Amino acid sequence: MAAFRPFLDHLLARRLSRNTLRKHVDNLWRLGGELIRDVNTTPALRKRPMAALLFEAVEDGGPVLYPGDSEAAQRSFDSTCRKLRRFLEQQPH
Repeated sequence: MAAFRPFLDHLLARRLSRNTLRKHVDNLWRLGGELIRDVNTTPALRKRPMAALLFEAVEDGGPVLYPGDSEAAQRSFDSTCRKLRRFLEQQPH
């Protein structure tokens, strides 16, 4: 997703540890998967701009992960989604 690349560049510029970067990358993959699942299960979403869907998905943390994921995984995912939301809010439109 095009919106993820600038965010990843931003994280790289912050010189985070390799493990922290890997955590954020993994969580972005999950977020992309959740967005794809939403678009596939709700065809009306296909008509909406992906940037709007992404912004709404990370409004309050992130979407609830697929059943079976741990609370720790959800917290980590929500943390990445909150960082992404703050990053998106700072970007010029």
